[in-house]
Amino acid sequence: MTPTKGPVKPKPKPTPTTPRPSTPRPTHSSTKPPSTGGVAGQIVQLVNKERATAGCRPVTLNSKLARAAQDYTDVMARSGVLSHTGPDGSTMTSRVEAAGYSWSALGENIAQGQKDAAAVMDAWMHSSGHRANILNCDFREIGVGVNTASSGPWWTQDFGKGR
Repeated sequence: MTPTKGPVKPKPKPTPTTPRPSTPRPTHSSTKPPSTGGVAGQIVQLVNKERATAGCRPVTLNSKLARAAQDYTDVMARSGVLSHTGPDGSTMTSRVEAAGYSWSALGENIAQGQKDAAAVMDAWMHSSGHRANILNCDFREIGVGVNTASSGPWWTQDFGKGR
């Protein structure tokens, strides 16, 4: 984005689906179940509404993807940088693997500044890359991260198809 003067609302950014690598990935168990309520739950409901309209089956909340999404959302809020690459060089793939998610396909949507779940979903659905992730019928699971820091809110959706 080219720097401009005055307040600028950053656009949300998608990542394309990532194919599964040929090397096996470790799996770990999560002791904390994902939240199905609150803003994250609203996002999942809105995603599944869009998926149903497109003929896709619903995604279910996955605790490992939720942990990866929330942890990264918090990193973006602390750093003030909206990017799929973390300040430490982490990527969507490295973050979900660090959370213990064993996958065959991944996708990530991020955004900053939309006031609520409906607004961020509207922005994502009006962006071809984000829309493609949301409506990718191969994805079976989702993790959602939300941080309402003063420079936000910050948003992350991590989509996956487990192995």
